[in-house]
Amino acid sequence: MDIKEIQSLIRFVAKSGASEVSLEMEDVKITIKTGGATNVETTVLQQVPAVATQLAGMPQAMPAAVPAAAPAEESASEEESNDKYITVKSPIIGTFYKKPSPDKPAFVEVGSQVNQGDVLCVIEAMKLFNDIESEVSGKIVKILVEDASPVEFDQPLFLIDPS
Repeated sequence: MDIKEIQSLIRFVAKSGASEVSLEMEDVKITIKTGGATNVETTVLQQVPAVATQLAGMPQAMPAAVPAAAPAEESASEEESNDKYITVKSPIIGTFYKKPSPDKPAFVEVGSQVNQGDVLCVIEAMKLFNDIESEVSGKIVKILVEDASPVEFDQPLFLIDPS
């Protein structure tokens, strides 16, 4: 069972309203306990020859804050202007960080020029820090997520102007 399947299972259990789900397969045992809509605790125990790895307390990713409703005319023109930009989306669930460490500068800022393969941010998932690289060259137009905030799979992170 890979990480995407586990993340999908966690989302499913959280939405279903079940208080506890246990799944056992050949080499993996997963128990997901929910204490309501805001608290999800996951324990994964995977048996590897002579080694047991336990991952506990995986937080549920919170949905992004919904901005205040804008007038319909402004939102329509904003959507049209965003069509020319490339949206960089999160490939995993985790915590978004703009900097490699608290005492270092941010990877990119609005207005930064990036090339294909440049690191834009890191996303921490289960104590692993994953570099998120740009798939296109261009200029950062907008950073859509606050530093140190949870992100969902496929959530937009950046808008890049490829021109």
